[in-house]
Amino acid sequence: MKTDTPAAGAGQPCATARRGRPRSEAAEQAIFTAVEDLMAGGTTLSELTIEGIATAAGVGKATIYRRWPNKEALLVDVVSRLEVPMPESTGGSARDELVAMIDYMRRRGLAKRTRWVLKAAFGQMHSLPELHAAYHDRVVKPRREAALDLVQRAIDEGVLRADLDLDLLGDLLLGPILYRSILWEDSDLEDPELARKMVDALLDGLAPRPAAP
Repeated sequence: MKTDTPAAGAGQPCATARRGRPRSEAAEQAIFTAVEDLMAGGTTLSELTIEGIATAAGVGKATIYRRWPNKEALLVDVVSRLEVPMPESTGGSARDELVAMIDYMRRRGLAKRTRWVLKAAFGQMHSLPELHAAYHDRVVKPRREAALDLVQRAIDEGVLRADLDLDLLGDLLLGPILYRSILWEDSDLEDPELARKMVDALLDGLAPRPAAP
């Protein structure tokens, strides 16, 4: 006996429903991991392709394009994801908050794979202006603003000189740990007291000068 067959599309989710489904965390994780693996293996940002990423992740290209409009948008998410969120304010002194911020950067540098991938990405971003601009707006700018707010607190609390440019003070405080965690390949970041030592040495040198007699 002939059985009824569903009409075309019957019982299937409509396009609207498909668009409304939550993203598959497993698929996204596979895509992120694939990009990181490819970069860790020496593939440059310019050499990365959606097709190559899809193959490495074991997903279809459509799976990627449903989530990101282009390669640059995907790479912004990949690189942003590698950045550990900055520590929340503890409400302590500016000196204590500075130590916490520098120690966060020290610990970030200990993740060797992440450190290597980020270093490779930073060195190549200028060849992809859209990626460079998006990363600056989403990651670099808000973090620098948070750091400068903290430097301003240190000035207001009287532990940093007020006669120096705020941006310069920020560079003097952040530069050493950035150099150690990103640029210096064999730097020793294991010392849990490194952040305290750096901050106290800098605060000692940049403390307000006593008034002339």
